[in-house]
Amino acid sequence: MAATMTLGDKITAANLEAHRRILAGEPVLVDVQLAREAIPSLPDRTILHAGPPIGWERMCGPMRGAVAGAIVFEGWAKDLDAATKLAASGEIRFEPNHHYDAVGPMTGMTTRNMAVLVVENRAFGNRAFCTVNEGIGNVMRFGGNDAEVIDRLKWIASVAGPALGAAIRHRNGVPLKNIISRGLAMGDEMHMRNAACSSLILRELAGDLADTAKQDLARILRFIAGNDMFFLNVAMAMAKATIAAAHGIEHSTVVTTMARNGTDFGIRVSSTGDAWFTGPAQMARGLLFAGFSESDGNPDIGDSCITETVGLGGFSMAASPAVVGFIGAGSLADAIGYTKSMAEITVGPNPQWALPTLNMMGVPTGIDIRKVLSTGLLPVINTAIANKLPGRSQIGAGIVNPPLTCFEQAFIKFAELNGVN
Repeated sequence: MAATMTLGDKITAANLEAHRRILAGEPVLVDVQLAREAIPSLPDRTILHAGPPIGWERMCGPMRGAVAGAIVFEGWAKDLDAATKLAASGEIRFEPNHHYDAVGPMTGMTTRNMAVLVVENRAFGNRAFCTVNEGIGNVMRFGGNDAEVIDRLKWIASVAGPALGAAIRHRNGVPLKNIISRGLAMGDEMHMRNAACSSLILRELAGDLADTAKQDLARILRFIAGNDMFFLNVAMAMAKATIAAAHGIEHSTVVTTMARNGTDFGIRVSSTGDAWFTGPAQMARGLLFAGFSESDGNPDIGDSCITETVGLGGFSMAASPAVVGFIGAGSLADAIGYTKSMAEITVGPNPQWALPTLNMMGVPTGIDIRKVLSTGLLPVINTAIANKLPGRSQIGAGIVNPPLTCFEQAFIKFAELNGVN
């Protein structure tokens, strides 16, 4: 019977399989480790960054600032001036996080001695990784690179990370799907609002931390409790571990990677291997903090839109009335409209993650490049807006879309692989 299937039939079957794998995922937070332990294939003198591949010469301001800070953090240069020269010399290797089953918010810096969250998809046996969220303000993900930033990262790597890892192992991991389900019911959408899930994960781990933390317990608890975005990095690793199981399915047109580096936006598709399809990163449309103008903003940046590939973030905006005003998305009715429109470009809903404001409709899941092209609807991503200058933190929040060319290129490649002229 397979021999008589049309290409359309094969695509439909492949996309249903991709959707099945996404829904069947069992993501569990299993550890916090140094990246060199969690990702042993990560070479020395290598910096992983957000988005598709990029070299130093094309990096935006926040990315360059974060790279210089990461070099100082690793001890490859004694100060930021020397770090900048080293980065430009060609002696440092730059690769996307996604090439190592990792993700990172905004600039996305990951190096061997940084602490990373480890999420295991127990249904399929794969793992994904994301650095521990640094908090708000002066942080490396926005290009921060001074002593405060470096000292905090060292504390996370040497104290907070090991304590969190011990607590997570103490309870044999923290299943994440139910936490996300509860978070959606409490007003999170897991990209720009993570207040509920950050509280829930702290509630899960507080007792174990009390049992296992060897030092700084009060500081660790305050560090998590004082950061409403703590769960973002957990959600990102969860989404990466979940969507990775749907990659590599012959004939599938489901998007398995979306990422941006502040210069380019890139996607990857299940059946087209590890090829990136890129276009220019766009400027987010939204609200800017007082004192800033559009000219201060950097084009879209970060791996965090991996959450949208599994139906969260902008695809679940209907769950989060609080985030609508923060990102300048209009009214709750507008947010509901965004979510409903995403159902037009996805394979199907995820009933395990239900939206109370839409009569418990499941989040729209599995972006299909064919539906994007046929409808003209682009994925909706809600996102932070970074200052174009390094180390200046977040200047606003808004909504952004990938450039259409990413999907056009992906479809052309898919057609070539399948002998379609």
